[in-house]
Amino acid sequence: MKLSLRASLLAWVMLPLAGAVAVDAWISHREARRTAVAVQDRLLLGSARIVAEQVHIEGDSFREHIPPAALELFEARDVDQILYRVTGSNGRLITGYAELGLPTSLLQPEVPYFFNASVRGQPVRVVAYSQPVVGAQDIEAVTVEIAQTLNGRDALTTDLWSHAILQQAVILTMTSALILLGLRQGLKPLLRLRDAVLARAPGELQPLALTDLSVELSPLVVAINDYAGRLERFAEAQRVFIQNASHQLRTPLTVITTQLSYALREDDPKAKTESLEALRDTVQQATRLVNQLLTLSTAEADEQGMLPRSVIALDAVVRRVHEDLAGHAQARNIDLGFESSADASSDVLGHPLAVREVVVNLVDNAIRYTRPGGIVTTRLQARGPQLVLTVEDNGPGIPEALRGRVFERFYRIHDGDSGGSGLGLPIVQEFVARMGARLEMRTPAGGIGLAVDVIFDTPVQPTPGEASRAV
Repeated sequence: MKLSLRASLLAWVMLPLAGAVAVDAWISHREARRTAVAVQDRLLLGSARIVAEQVHIEGDSFREHIPPAALELFEARDVDQILYRVTGSNGRLITGYAELGLPTSLLQPEVPYFFNASVRGQPVRVVAYSQPVVGAQDIEAVTVEIAQTLNGRDALTTDLWSHAILQQAVILTMTSALILLGLRQGLKPLLRLRDAVLARAPGELQPLALTDLSVELSPLVVAINDYAGRLERFAEAQRVFIQNASHQLRTPLTVITTQLSYALREDDPKAKTESLEALRDTVQQATRLVNQLLTLSTAEADEQGMLPRSVIALDAVVRRVHEDLAGHAQARNIDLGFESSADASSDVLGHPLAVREVVVNLVDNAIRYTRPGGIVTTRLQARGPQLVLTVEDNGPGIPEALRGRVFERFYRIHDGDSGGSGLGLPIVQEFVARMGARLEMRTPAGGIGLAVDVIFDTPVQPTPGEASRAV
């Protein structure tokens, strides 16, 4: 069970406070008992002195008179038994109860001695007080012992402690109320922040206001605003992507519907065949668009950044791609060639799927946007510890001012009849970045067309993780 923030704060404040109150209650009880003992001892000593003052010597014997005031000092609501004994210097009992025993230590004149004892099965508090009495011939010491049971003392202890506990309970109650009030007031900014967030519409991602915030809440609001900003940018990118994708898919689907309707109405076999062939081309174009969308989605799925790399035989990948696209190039009357001037191995570090998609999209783009009769050449060339893949064509090229925009999704400079979707170069850029390679775009030395360079890292030496070659 999870506690609320208010309950947690209250628990962290009240539990130590309750512990402190418990310790204080224990100390208060000790102080109350000490006070009650001091009061009892003072009463006992006062009575002992009064009794001692009333003892005198007449002839050879002691005479005493115990005044009622000596014992009236002990009057209280609780009934206590009072015992006393008066003895001479030789221990002879002058008056009182014989049950009281002498203190275990030697008494000093006029110095009281307090001790606990048990008389008739009851615990008592006893004071022993010795005082000299002057007679006609000599000075003798008289010892007065007065004992009292503990009922009154215990009652006084309880009264004193009860008053202390009552005060502590009042203070604890008031403190708890003030803490609750303080927590309620202190949590109001957080509750207002909660209400402000809950009051927002699902798509409302504007930053929260930073005004009138406590120092503790400002970092939280800044973090929320930062997250909301990233979420808004992500949502906007997804919205634009879905909007553009739906627009791009709507066109071929509309064309497919039109071509299919036309083919169904056509009676001439030759015209029907031409309509079906056009329908097939449109379906292939739509299929390619969907495949590119899925490829781009796959490339962006890994939010951690780098794709795992292994050793790839780049020349084998290029040859296989050329074989797959040879029919497409032949249909457009494009001279598709491959040149490798690498002095050594054509191995590079990359991801098998990513390397193939990079080569496929670069070569396919070059074929699509190069005019019939043009030339598309793929080259491999070593550049220090790196290997450069170049796809060059003599097509219309891309103006330098627009080379940054061609990596935007669905952006196309030449619509025409190329059948491009505007996703080829964004896919290339995404995979190149995820493999740690670099992409450069330039105009060929002849000043016509476009050359795209992809610079791959090469394995310096075989390692256990790169021992297998993937194509």
